[in-house]
Amino acid sequence: MADVQVDFHFDPMCPFAYHTSRWLREVRARLGIDVRWRFFSLEEVNRAEGKKHPWQRPWSYGWSLMRIGVLLRRRDMALLDAWYRLTGSTLHEHGGKPHDPEVARRLLTEIGVEPTLLDQALDDPSTHEEIKAEHRKVVEHGGFGVPTLFVSGPGLSGEQCLFGPVLMDPPSGAAAERLWRAVTGLLEFPHVYELQRPKSAADQALIADRLQPYLRGRDWVSINRGEIVEFPESKAGVTS
Repeated sequence: MADVQVDFHFDPMCPFAYHTSRWLREVRARLGIDVRWRFFSLEEVNRAEGKKHPWQRPWSYGWSLMRIGVLLRRRDMALLDAWYRLTGSTLHEHGGKPHDPEVARRLLTEIGVEPTLLDQALDDPSTHEEIKAEHRKVVEHGGFGVPTLFVSGPGLSGEQCLFGPVLMDPPSGAAAERLWRAVTGLLEFPHVYELQRPKSAADQALIADRLQPYLRGRDWVSINRGEIVEFPESKAGVTS
């Protein structure tokens, strides 16, 4: 398993990608897989016609945070790992606002990085290009959201792309490993394109409950491929 490599594409604003990342860290700890954090922009893929691209705005929630992530990764992938863990838990577990520039500066100091790295990221146009390239890779493989995984390793014919798993309450311990085996077992069958569990009313209620920290922290209305997604107790704001 040490030879297995996973490129994990995420948008820091996405609660589903964050919870999947928690599971993948558990798998990494148990099996020694190599996880490389990559980017994908929900703001761009769900951008309404006529609206500015996220890289055309002075500050754009997920996109600007990913620009910070680019500079952290250039120093050390471990820094990006620590930053994503902290940024994600701030929003998705505690209802904080890591997309507020002042909060973003404080979170940098908490991982031992100077807060001025935020300004460096915004002043460096190459950070735009790095995110665009990783976003484009997902789209060119038919991807449309996060989490998207590119898996490579022994027995696989090049990189294979998977969307998901999308989950709440990520498993830990041996259960995390069993889910990994189930997910990667699909790689043996490259023409299996979709497997989905329908969501009952009880499932919808559980998801709404688990998303409450995210709903408290966000300052936008979620958009999914052109459709506004409403959640219980959601608040109006800037579209993602």
